[in-house]
Amino acid sequence: MFSNWLKNLFLSPKREWPPSTLAPAERFYVVGDIHGRLDLLQKLLSELDPDCTVVFVGDYIDRGDQSAQVLRLLYAFSADPKRKTVCLLGNHEDMLLRFLEDPQASATMWMHNGGLQTLTSFGINDFSALPDKADKVADKLRHEIGVPLLAWLQDRPLLWTSGNVTVVHAALDPSKPLETQPRNVCIWGHTGFRDSRRRDGQWVVHGHTIVTDPTVVDGVISVDTGAFATNVLTAAEVSRGQVRFLCTGRHGVTRL
Repeated sequence: MFSNWLKNLFLSPKREWPPSTLAPAERFYVVGDIHGRLDLLQKLLSELDPDCTVVFVGDYIDRGDQSAQVLRLLYAFSADPKRKTVCLLGNHEDMLLRFLEDPQASATMWMHNGGLQTLTSFGINDFSALPDKADKVADKLRHEIGVPLLAWLQDRPLLWTSGNVTVVHAALDPSKPLETQPRNVCIWGHTGFRDSRRRDGQWVVHGHTIVTDPTVVDGVISVDTGAFATNVLTAAEVSRGQVRFLCTGRHGVTRL
């Protein structure tokens, strides 16, 4: 009987491990997927404590109409020494970068996932050239983005950690430590992310997967409330032992 208990303890993939106490090194905000909604971003930012670090989970572009404007605002924030800003890489930024690297191979996928709206926001309307003349469109986009902003996009990190809280765009592999997380998992997700709790006590804040309401479940904080379609952009305020949410709405920003 004792040997069976040991076997179940160490080998069972379904064993539930209780989440640790939420213990970031500082109070900070995490803003969910923006997707070109500059209006919602500006409304939300006006309600955040300017002295706190703000972490953006990625997916700044596509689907919404003001992707270029969102990128330029975040770029300016990142360059401002008075602001503590962290902008992570999302899968939509990755699709844009892949399009610039290999336009012919990447055009169709990106266009099917909101790329047309991003091109329009940069003043590019040569849709008839896609995908046959994708190289021409990519050259125009590269010019409109400009070298500084493009270099900034290419340099976006995958993770940001404070204490026992890690922020990522899509997911972490529950079986791997933070330092060996695959890039693809961070920006596209992992099938076991919500099914298996981490054993290292690390909490995870993420976007990418749309939720009706922001949630805190088993050490996972979800903040993508589908802003491009719902008009609800969410920020999580994370502090020791507590998570509070701020959400845009018809009558301003609601605190939950």
